[in-house]
Amino acid sequence: MKPLRPAFTLIEILISVLILSTSIVYILKIYGQNHEQIVYITQRNAHALEDSLFLGKDVLRYHKEGKSAYDLIEREIKVDDFESRKILKNIKRTIFIPEPITLAPEEEGDETPAALINEIKLKGNYASTYFRFDLQSF
Repeated sequence: MKPLRPAFTLIEILISVLILSTSIVYILKIYGQNHEQIVYITQRNAHALEDSLFLGKDVLRYHKEGKSAYDLIEREIKVDDFESRKILKNIKRTIFIPEPITLAPEEEGDETPAALINEIKLKGNYASTYFRFDLQSF
């Protein structure tokens, strides 16, 4: 005759279920937080392509102005399609241009390049900051 194997008691099973449920709740909480961040980053990256429409050579003239993408590219690109024009007019950002930063060599004979750094802040649903570097001497 085989000896009987001791089984788990009801208390042991309840404790293991409690431990598992606590760890599952904690994992779901972490997943929820990460999901919100992933959605935000995904939407922000989708708007990065739209932001590129605002980074043309004339953007530095529009400090504290709300502009549409069509306003900024209409001089350079002719948009004949009415639907495309409508889409471009609906993409709007407020542009902030702080004072430029000048990087200059510390000494007269120094051969380090001088540069002018302009910060471009695009405000909207997903704010972004871009930098434009203009080398002045090399």
